[in-house]
Amino acid sequence: MAAILDWRSAQDLATLWQELGGSAGGTARYDVIEIVAALAFSLALALLLAYVYRKTHRGLSYSVSFVHTMIIMAVTVTIIMMIIGTNIARAFTLVGALSIIRFRTAIKDPRDVAFVFMAMAIGMACGTGFFGMAIVFTLFCLPMVYLLFRFEVGAMATSEVMLKVHLPENVDHHSAFREPFYEFLSDHSLLSVETIRGGALLELLYSVHFKRDSEEARFIEALRVINGNQKVALITGQQNVNV
Repeated sequence: MAAILDWRSAQDLATLWQELGGSAGGTARYDVIEIVAALAFSLALALLLAYVYRKTHRGLSYSVSFVHTMIIMAVTVTIIMMIIGTNIARAFTLVGALSIIRFRTAIKDPRDVAFVFMAMAIGMACGTGFFGMAIVFTLFCLPMVYLLFRFEVGAMATSEVMLKVHLPENVDHHSAFREPFYEFLSDHSLLSVETIRGGALLELLYSVHFKRDSEEARFIEALRVINGNQKVALITGQQNVNV
């Protein structure tokens, strides 16, 4: 009787194992060659994605760690998709396991988010065996990204630059630069006022538009005459700089 109970218990455990994703749980069996091929394919496409990202990146926020993250993510998603296969129970188990991870790294450029999703798409396609789809997706998206970069699709022509200037704290910053601003600028807006060096100086940040044919060197020299040869800096491409 005990042997029969043990046999039935073992049979029940085997059935439960199959239902939860065991040997007959709907997950495809992969040999080592298939696994390595899928991972290598995903790696190759992710390297192409990283190369285009590096070539088309703008601004000062380029991060090698982010490039490595894209490549690692594509390969990791590939193996995750191979582990899940068609097993629904295993998919829910994996989602529950990953939900305990908290990602707190802020992505500064919204464009980087698109590259993250592209890396995930490559990994998902390779992991599920849709290699042709992964190739078509990569060969379609990468030229698209380059063309958007090359022809500056959506860009607006503007003469706006950022002006950062220091001024002694005993000088009225509202009227100090009135004359050079009127002579060289078509528009300006004060963005921030900050005290530095223990309150001895004010650091003023302006958004300015130069008049046509205005000389920046003469403008800077006029400001330095007023602020006593303190710092004057013009920052171009401010949309890519955090100030």
